[in-house]
Amino acid sequence: MDAVVRAIAEPRRREILTLVATRERSAGEIASHFDVTRPAISQHLGVLKDAGLVIERREGTRRLYLARPEGLAELRSFLEAFWDLRLRRLKHAAEAEERSLRRHAISRHHSHRARNQNKRHT
Repeated sequence: MDAVVRAIAEPRRREILTLVATRERSAGEIASHFDVTRPAISQHLGVLKDAGLVIERREGTRRLYLARPEGLAELRSFLEAFWDLRLRRLKHAAEAEERSLRRHAISRHHSHRARNQNKRHT
């Protein structure tokens, strides 16, 4: 998971992942979207490949790249565990607040009703 985090920490690599998320693209096509050298893009692609985030396929002399969403699975599970925990805490806090408000409303209702009954009897 550390390699994945390091790989996506760099903004250009995240852009590259976005480019290759839905279709295979050549290294040259990917490089054409950036104002850096092709060797720099190749280096970024190597980091993404080593992290398991893209697959590389050779077609003659061309190298084609496609994102591997499953490469993010471990990181996603890790983050979802925190997200689920935060949502559970939020849910419990909201439910506790709802119970408190309901108790307060019932208490006010009973107090108001008791006052009205006392007024009728006096």
